[in-house]
Amino acid sequence: MQVPDLDFLFYPRSVAVIGASNVPGKVGNAIMRSITLKFDGKVYAVNVRGGEIEVNGKRFKAYRSILDVPDEVDVAVIAVPARFVPDVIDECGEKGVKGAVVISAGFKEAGRVDLEEELVRRARKWNIRLVGPNCLGVTNLENGFDCNFNPPERQARPLAGKIAFMSQSGAFGAAILDWASSHGIGMSKFISLGNMADLDESDFMAYLSHDEKTEVITGYIEGVKDGRKFFNVAREVTPSKPVVILKAGRTEAGARAASSHTGSLAGSYRIYEAAFEQSGVLSASSMRQLFNYAKALAMQKPAGGAKVAIVTNGGGAGVMMSDGLLERGMELAELDKETMEKFARAIREGHLPEHMSYRNPVDVIGDAPSSRYEVAMRYALEDPNVDTLVVIALFQSPALDDGIVDAMVRMRAYNKPMVFVAPGGEFPERMARRIEREAGVPVYETVEDGVDAVYALVKYGEWLRDNGKL
Repeated sequence: MQVPDLDFLFYPRSVAVIGASNVPGKVGNAIMRSITLKFDGKVYAVNVRGGEIEVNGKRFKAYRSILDVPDEVDVAVIAVPARFVPDVIDECGEKGVKGAVVISAGFKEAGRVDLEEELVRRARKWNIRLVGPNCLGVTNLENGFDCNFNPPERQARPLAGKIAFMSQSGAFGAAILDWASSHGIGMSKFISLGNMADLDESDFMAYLSHDEKTEVITGYIEGVKDGRKFFNVAREVTPSKPVVILKAGRTEAGARAASSHTGSLAGSYRIYEAAFEQSGVLSASSMRQLFNYAKALAMQKPAGGAKVAIVTNGGGAGVMMSDGLLERGMELAELDKETMEKFARAIREGHLPEHMSYRNPVDVIGDAPSSRYEVAMRYALEDPNVDTLVVIALFQSPALDDGIVDAMVRMRAYNKPMVFVAPGGEFPERMARRIEREAGVPVYETVEDGVDAVYALVKYGEWLRDNGKL
């Protein structure tokens, strides 16, 4: 696998915005706002009219050409009409620019294959790597380099985290960033792929596999540029870092829509399914499932097997979780004789209530305080038949106190993957944030989301075992 050196795209020392504008609402103005908000590198504005541009309380001289910028430029962000972009690339080449993020649309997706081919030809002449065209840009949440033209008051940026996301759709990518921010999901890097005239999803997957800030690689794709390249790269990446892909264009109608959207060839979904399965890529069917998988994989170790134990204070939720796990190919762990004796002894000694059920699912019943949860969780995690523990907490019960947070922290000592489910509203959400922050255990709002999380941990664990990595 060839790993492209793309650090200059995510960690540039200097950036030129070509098409920078002083007019609010213009793309060139929005890009300047985004880049200058948190990025501490040098930013240069380029506009053929010259003058001055003011954004975020800062004034920037507008150079008429990138050739007039009195310093080296690592990356050019280009937002001018498509017909001018090839000539702009020539100027970037003369300037020694290493990478160009082409925001401009009007290329292959608009029927101008010739213009896109010319753009690539010029870029290759100067050894410039291209992102796009027809893209939203790239964002590095670590250092604040952000050329996304959606303003932060319309589309929030998530906090820095461990999940990288690449998207063939700019609009969908923007929605994902906004959604991730509102759900407290941290991201390392975001890449809007656009038409992938040069750099494609496989190039970024290879780069992210060596990125220390990224632990899970995710993506939305409509079609891959080079199927064999994607397959080979994925097979090399997944044994060391999980990859989760949401593939659109799964139906014939969807494939046609994908072709008109970014000019991509979606192809038969069955072929993609087979390629994902054989290369260790986890396939998600929705935006929510994509991040259910990614969040679990970013926060927990892969499961050593498919046997799951459930501890809950709501019998119905335990039944629903059991159904969901079994329907997705997992097993309910059969607690061994020693574990059953531990529960029976704890009941006799008054540490656990007589009317609770301790066959998996373990129902600690509705009046369970955190101390009761802790006993049940400890017994389950000590059982050699248990590979993964699911904890379901209905925080609506007044008996369940915030000691559950410290209990979850202590459970980490067992070194087995755990998933927490906390249905409800404001109070469960507040507790969930604490559990994630203090215990490092992913928390989900619904049983169905929790099933997704366990599935990802089990499925990725299977892949690692099959490849001798676990």
